[in-house]
Amino acid sequence: MKKNRVLFASLAGSVIEWYDFYLYGTATALVFSTLFFPNNDPTVSVLIAFATFGAGYAARPLGSIIFGHMGDKIGRKATLMLTLIGMGGSSFLIGLLPTYAQIGIWAPAILVILRLLQGIALGGEWGGAVLLATENAPKGVRGFYGSVPQLGVPLGLVAGTFSFTLISSLTTNAQFLAWGWRLPFLFSAVLIVLALWIRNGIEETPAFQQQKDSGEIVKVPILETFRTNWRSVLQVIGLKLGDGFFNVFLMSYVLVFATTYLGYTRDTALLALTISCATMILTIPIMGYISDYIGRKAIYIGGLVLMFLLSIPYFIMAGQSVSMFFIMQVALLGVIWAAIFSTQGTFFSELFPANIRYTGLSVGYQIAAAIVGFGPLLWTAMAVSYGPSPWIFGGFMMAGLAISLVIALFTADTRKVTQYEEIEGLEKEQKPSNPLVDSLTLNASIKK
Repeated sequence: MKKNRVLFASLAGSVIEWYDFYLYGTATALVFSTLFFPNNDPTVSVLIAFATFGAGYAARPLGSIIFGHMGDKIGRKATLMLTLIGMGGSSFLIGLLPTYAQIGIWAPAILVILRLLQGIALGGEWGGAVLLATENAPKGVRGFYGSVPQLGVPLGLVAGTFSFTLISSLTTNAQFLAWGWRLPFLFSAVLIVLALWIRNGIEETPAFQQQKDSGEIVKVPILETFRTNWRSVLQVIGLKLGDGFFNVFLMSYVLVFATTYLGYTRDTALLALTISCATMILTIPIMGYISDYIGRKAIYIGGLVLMFLLSIPYFIMAGQSVSMFFIMQVALLGVIWAAIFSTQGTFFSELFPANIRYTGLSVGYQIAAAIVGFGPLLWTAMAVSYGPSPWIFGGFMMAGLAISLVIALFTADTRKVTQYEEIEGLEKEQKPSNPLVDSLTLNASIKK
C-alpha cells in the first residue's frame, strides 16, 4: 500500500466531511435563523437555530457507537465509505430544502433531521480517518501521520467559509438569501464522489488486518470498551472539553459574537475566521512533526496553559479594533488551538488497543463534542444577560481548560507508553521516501 495515497485518502475524506459540517455552522449564523426559524425576536431565532447546530454535535456519540462498531468489526475502509455517503447526502438535501415560508413547520423539522444525520456521519468519520493514517504510520512518525487528517478541519472550514464569502460577494443580500446560500451545499455531491473514488483505492489498515487474521475481533466493541478501557474513555472526554469549548466559539459562534456584539461586519468576521484556519494549515503538520520528538503530552499541556492565560485577554482585545480581532483570532485558533488539535488524533488513539480502538477513540471524543456543541446556546444566553463581558466569557473558557489541564498532567506520555502494536513488515513496506519523513524515522522506536 502506498503511504502517500493512504494519507491523501484520510485527508480528502476528512476535508469534505468537515466542509459539509461547518457549512451548516456558517449558514446557521447567516441564513438559517432567518429562513427556517423566523421569530419576532431575533435573539430567539438565533437560539433556536443554534439548538439545531448543537443537535449535530449531540448526534455524534451515536455515530461513534454505530460506526465504531463497524470499524472494529468489518474494517476501517468500509466504514469510512459509509460515513462519506451519509454526510454528503445530508448536505446535498439541505441545499434542496424549501424554507419555512414555503412549507411551514416541515422546513425546520426536516432541517433538524438532516443535521442529526450529519452528526451521526461525522461521529464515525473522525476516528476512522485518524486510524487510517496512524495505523499505517512507520515507526517514529505516528504523530506526523496523525496530524494529516486533522488538516481536514481547517481546510474544510476554509473551503466552506470561502464558498459563502465568494457567493455573498457576487450576489445581493436578497439573492444570497433566496438561492445563493444553497450552492455550497449542492456542491457537496461533486466532492463526495471524488472522495469515494480516492478511498476505494486503498487497502485495509495493517492493525485491523492483523486483528482479523488472528481472530481477535470482539463481538460487541462498545461493551468491551467500557469493560476494559473505561478510564481511557473518560480521559479523552476530559482532555477534549477545555479546548473543545474554545474551538466551537472560535470557529462557529464567533460569527454571531463578532457581528452582533462587537459590531463587525459579516465579511470581516468571515475573513478573520478564514485567515485563522489558513494559519492552522501550517501549524498542524509542523506540531505533529514536533510531537514525534518531544511527545504529544508536552505540546498538549503547553497549548492548554497558553489558552488558559489568554482567555480573558482574547475577549478584551478582540473588541478593541479589527486588527486586534484578527491578531487574537489567529493566535488563539490558528496557532495555539491548532497545536493542541494536531496531537489529539494520535494522543487519544494511543490510549486504546487495536480491537476496540475505533470505538474507544470515537466515543470518548464525540461525547466531549456533544457537550461542547451546545456552547452557543449558553453563550447566547450569557450575552443577553451580561453583554460581551470578557470576564464572563473568559472565565467560562478558563473553567473548561482547567479541567482538561488537570487530566493532561496525570495522563501518560503516549509517545513512550502506547497501546499500538508493532506490525511486522509495516516499516519496510512503507519506508519513507521524502526528506521530511526520512528525518522523522530516525526517532527511537515506539515501545509497546
